[in-house]
Amino acid sequence: MISQDPRIQSIDISLAKPGQSTRILCVKDVIEPRCKVAGKIAGTGRNHILKNVAVVTCGKIVGFQEGIIDMSGPGADHTPFSKTINVVLDIKVAGDLTPHEHEEVVRHAGLNAAAFLADTARKSTPAEIETYAPVTASAPSLNLPRVAYVYMLLSQGLLHDTYVQGRNAKEELPRIISANILMDGAITSGNCVSACDKNTTYHHQNNPVLRELYQRHGKSLDFAGVVLTNEPVRLAGKKASAQKSIEVQTLKADAVVISKEGFGNPDTDQMMLIRGLEEAGIRTVAITDEYAGPNGASQSLADTTPLAQAIISVGNANERILLPPMERLLGPIDDLSRLAGAYPHSLHPDGSLEVELQAVIGATNELGFQSLRCREV
Repeated sequence: MISQDPRIQSIDISLAKPGQSTRILCVKDVIEPRCKVAGKIAGTGRNHILKNVAVVTCGKIVGFQEGIIDMSGPGADHTPFSKTINVVLDIKVAGDLTPHEHEEVVRHAGLNAAAFLADTARKSTPAEIETYAPVTASAPSLNLPRVAYVYMLLSQGLLHDTYVQGRNAKEELPRIISANILMDGAITSGNCVSACDKNTTYHHQNNPVLRELYQRHGKSLDFAGVVLTNEPVRLAGKKASAQKSIEVQTLKADAVVISKEGFGNPDTDQMMLIRGLEEAGIRTVAITDEYAGPNGASQSLADTTPLAQAIISVGNANERILLPPMERLLGPIDDLSRLAGAYPHSLHPDGSLEVELQAVIGATNELGFQSLRCREV
């Protein structure tokens, strides 16, 4: 089914299970298999999902920013995908494709494979059912704080792209969007960014910030809604996007949670948002990772503001880790030294691998979908 695309030269399909001595290299995306079995409008109806299953696409690096999934050992503790049953697609494309065409082929193959697998569950009886009704305002008598979510999407071009309902996030953002549409899988990853804080499609499908706000709605807070905003490249674009995003005021929010994707350039976007919202009287909580050097002594963010009073760190991406040799390697092994967070001499003679956490998929995910946390000392 997948190899019908004439741009695919060859494809190897493998299964990687939790606990196996397996390392998956040069991961492009991770997708959860889902299919809609009732309803035609996004955000409505019913989906069947193969939980704990993921499609993992691998391929030649066309930038320097793909990553690793270890199914066992110390590296497995830093990625959620060591706990999923992974259908791994190692895809080789025709040699005359541009980088953008290369990524398009690999990512479409992963999405098609996920849809194909999910269809096997179309007529199955679910083992568990979760219901997410449209969010409505809580009763005023509850006197709950109204909390909105500002969901930053990487949209810098040059293979740093995210798609909302099939359209590049560079277009028509920021905007207020139904949380139910997002829970229905509206966002697709197209990013070749550092593995540690890459939001894969799987992360977007299972955004823990959204789920937490849903679960607390009407109990400890009043979920006010979601604003999608992008992360432009140029300063003028950043200023314009941040200014428009402050329209979250129309949701009458008392406070805002802000997540992001990437580091360096996106730090400025996040800090602009914080400053604008705080100046408008809306309290902010931001989620970010840090690049503080291997010893944690360097400046960890590229930008900041004194108004950023509540920041949740999800870890230092420059922290180094020694990954032991694995019996099985999946993916393009020759590109190993080109991973972000790897070095020319990362691969040791015994097959072990010394890298920064930056090289591990999801190690410092800025949706909070990872195992690291911080505490003040």
